[in-house]
Amino acid sequence: MAVDSGRSRRLGFVAATVALVAAFAASAAPIPLYGIYRASDGLTYGDLSLTAVAYFAGAVTSLLVFGRLSNHLGRRPVILLSLGLAAIASLILLDVPNVMPLILGRVLLGLACGLASSATAAFLIDNAPANPPWLGAAISSSAPMIGLTIGALGSGTLAEYGTMPRTLPYLGAVAILLAGACLIVMSHETVPRQPGALLSLRPTIGLPRASRRLFPVASCTFVATWALGGFYQAFGPSMATDQFGSSNALVSAAVFSSLMAPSAIAGPLAGRLSPAGAQRVGMVAFTLAAAGVLLSLHAAAVVPFLAASALAGAAQGATLTGSIRALLARALPDERAGAFAVIFATSYSGAAIPSFVAGQFSRSMNLLDIASGYGALALAACAVTLFAARNPD
Repeated sequence: MAVDSGRSRRLGFVAATVALVAAFAASAAPIPLYGIYRASDGLTYGDLSLTAVAYFAGAVTSLLVFGRLSNHLGRRPVILLSLGLAAIASLILLDVPNVMPLILGRVLLGLACGLASSATAAFLIDNAPANPPWLGAAISSSAPMIGLTIGALGSGTLAEYGTMPRTLPYLGAVAILLAGACLIVMSHETVPRQPGALLSLRPTIGLPRASRRLFPVASCTFVATWALGGFYQAFGPSMATDQFGSSNALVSAAVFSSLMAPSAIAGPLAGRLSPAGAQRVGMVAFTLAAAGVLLSLHAAAVVPFLAASALAGAAQGATLTGSIRALLARALPDERAGAFAVIFATSYSGAAIPSFVAGQFSRSMNLLDIASGYGALALAACAVTLFAARNPD
């Protein structure tokens, strides 16, 4: 029986990881196509920043309203809903003659990723192995970045070298989502159905009481790191075109992915540090890397830019792993979905608000000036983290 239980947990862990990666891969599929949309359909910097805001707003709404729903309906139905929404969004994006379908698709992808960030991440933690103890936090923090990388690079490759550049990326996303759904259906539920589903839709803050004193510092790390990710999401293709002189969709995907992919490596490595140690080391490295990004953009130097972005991504993974470990250290199973809802709602808000502000400033400022604001945000968060980070009791 123990063997069956262990096998069931392993399947659930793999299924949750694949589903989490799939949802975020689908969310990244449109990004390499932004250059095509700008050239063919006349989308502006403001339009692209608005699509990023739409995505993040959908995610925050989903987290605040539906963040605890899986505690009542079970993890699997909510995960399947997440994958279904992402698939519907991908089908809508098959035809993007103007900005409106893109905004609608991004809202639905935000809703899907918000659900995945709470229900799927909680299902992953439910099934995570006891040893090493940091594995669940590391995977839950890095799987979205892995998904974003896979989605962006896959989409960029299909858009640049495929026969149907505006449709193949989304059909590929649907295929990955179906694979994740099949694994979830094969997995065993970890949370039994219980009453209170409608009441759970009332937006509330769901952090465990023991974690609340650690949240201010953690929130600073979430906001600063995700804000830069939002900048890359909205302006990555524009950086490739305007700063580096390339309209290649795969180059646009590489610019975006250079920040996302390395976090998957640093997350597990940060598990060997204490939570506060990972936060401090991660934020110092992230701030230095952000400075490197700004300098390389100013010099229009591609290789240093990619190197600085990779360091920023690795530092982000380390920081997020430390922050998530700190906040979940004393969380009970029925507190995990709500805690993840708060974690990712804060993260998405930290990306959405600067993206909106950047979109407004893009009418009168260039990308270098806008990027400088993100560097200042990283510096402020680093100072707070160095002085105030603490380990859980």
